[in-house]
Amino acid sequence: MRRSPLALSAVLALTFPLAACGSDSLEEGGESATSATESVEVEADESLSEMVPAEIKDKGTLTVGSDASYAPNEFLGDDGKTVEGMDVDLFDAVADKLGLKTQWQNGPFDALILGVDSGKYDVSVSSFTINDERKEQVNMISYFSAGTQWVTTTGNPEGIDPEDACGKTVGVQKGTVQLDEIKDATKKCEEDGKEPINSVVEQEQSKVTASLVSGKTDAMLADSPIALYAVKQNEDKLEALGETYDSAPYGFVVPKDQTEFADAIAEALKAIKEDGTYDTVLKNWGQESGGVDDFAVNP
Repeated sequence: MRRSPLALSAVLALTFPLAACGSDSLEEGGESATSATESVEVEADESLSEMVPAEIKDKGTLTVGSDASYAPNEFLGDDGKTVEGMDVDLFDAVADKLGLKTQWQNGPFDALILGVDSGKYDVSVSSFTINDERKEQVNMISYFSAGTQWVTTTGNPEGIDPEDACGKTVGVQKGTVQLDEIKDATKKCEEDGKEPINSVVEQEQSKVTASLVSGKTDAMLADSPIALYAVKQNEDKLEALGETYDSAPYGFVVPKDQTEFADAIAEALKAIKEDGTYDTVLKNWGQESGGVDDFAVNP
C-alpha cells in the first residue's frame, strides 16, 4: 500500500489505453491520456464551496505535494515538470467542485506529511495508505482502495515464494508499508535459522522496477495499481506473482487542525461520484477495480 506510511512509484512511460501498454521504457515521465479517454469537466458547487474555511477560500489556490514517481497514480509528464496521473485528475476534480485551483509540487514521499504539517503544502495527494500512525499526524480522506502485489521476472526463474522469500533479493521503495513487511519477513527468516532477505531499497519506485527488469533483484512488491501497471508496461519481462492482498484505502492528506476542510473534501468526493466524474477518471486510467463508494474522514 503505498508507502508504509508510504509510497511506490513505477514511473514508466505511460501509453493509453492500458490494455495496449507494452513499452519497455523506464524513463521518468509519460504520455498523458488523450483520445483514449473521456474528457472531464467539473463545475463548482456553491454549497460545497461555502464549506471551505475562509483562509483557504481567500487564498484560492491549493499547493499540493506529491511524489511524482508512482505511475499511473502520479508521475511527471513529458515536460519533466507537470505532475499528472489518476490521483491528480481526481483531486483536481475535487478542487474544481470546491471552487479552488491547484498548484502541484513534486517532492520525496517520506517528506510529504511533514510538508503538510509545516504548512509547505495545503494538501498532499500521493497514494497514501490510511493507517493509525498517519491519522495521528494528519486528517486523511478516503478515496480509493489498493493492496500489495508481488512481481517477479517472467517465469519466476528464481522460484520466489511470497510466503518464504528468505535468501532472495527483493526490491522495495523507501518509506512504504511494503518495506515494513520485508523487514518483518527478514526478521522471521533469521529467527527460523534461514538466510535473510536481501532488501534493495530505493527512493523511487521507478528504480525498484528498473532493478527487477535488469535482473538486479529477484522480485519486488508494491501497491497493486503500480505493480500491475509495471507488469503491463513490461509484459515480456515481468509477471504478477500471487494475488493482491491487504487491501486498504488511500487518503488525501490535510493538516490535523483542518477538520472543516477535510469534511469539505469528503463531500466533494461524494459529489463527483454522484455526477459520474469519479468513475470516469478511474476508467480513463484503467483503475476501476479500486473504486470505492464510501468517502470518509479518518475512517
